[in-house]
Amino acid sequence: MLQILAATTNKHKIKEFQAMLDASADSGRVCIISPDTIRGFPEIIENGNSFEENARIKAGQAARYADMAAFADDSGLEVKALGGAPGIYSARYAGENATYPEKMAKLLAELKNFDDRRARFVCVIALAYRGDIVETFRGEVTGTIAPEPRGTEGFGYDPIFIPDGYDKTFGELGEEVKSKLSHRARAFALAADFVHRELQTMDDFEFV
Repeated sequence: MLQILAATTNKHKIKEFQAMLDASADSGRVCIISPDTIRGFPEIIENGNSFEENARIKAGQAARYADMAAFADDSGLEVKALGGAPGIYSARYAGENATYPEKMAKLLAELKNFDDRRARFVCVIALAYRGDIVETFRGEVTGTIAPEPRGTEGFGYDPIFIPDGYDKTFGELGEEVKSKLSHRARAFALAADFVHRELQTMDDFEFV
């Protein structure tokens, strides 16, 4: 079995990624492991200037420390009227310790004088092996910002993001729908396809 370290402490993301793998053709052949299973796993500082840079930093450092395959994602919400903000600072929007309700409230307040509410979620996944970046994969989903939070499903900015083609937010649509069309789902589908091709060409493909 191929084990890949997920370079994130976000349990929601790990759960999403594993669920996608379980539904893929490689179910049972790939297992995602959490950093809390690696003794002394260090805190990784995201100091890049783009989603790609941050994903590469996290994946490379994690793979090097654990001496195995690792992947990391950097993702966020870009709002057109706000010049792409919060972008790579989505997790720290409204302050380092702000809750997501506080972050959403700040964003909605900044948008109150704008008619253009177009936005997109972006996710970049980097796959690394023992410190070297193997490949990166980018996924996006476009939509609009709702006037107020709706729904309790998902996490982060899900309650205020309405994906194109729907009239409900990710917070209302639930995980079953979101897992098929989210930015992370699209980026992960590309990454999973890459891993699947590697598994087909290498009978003993294993990073551990």
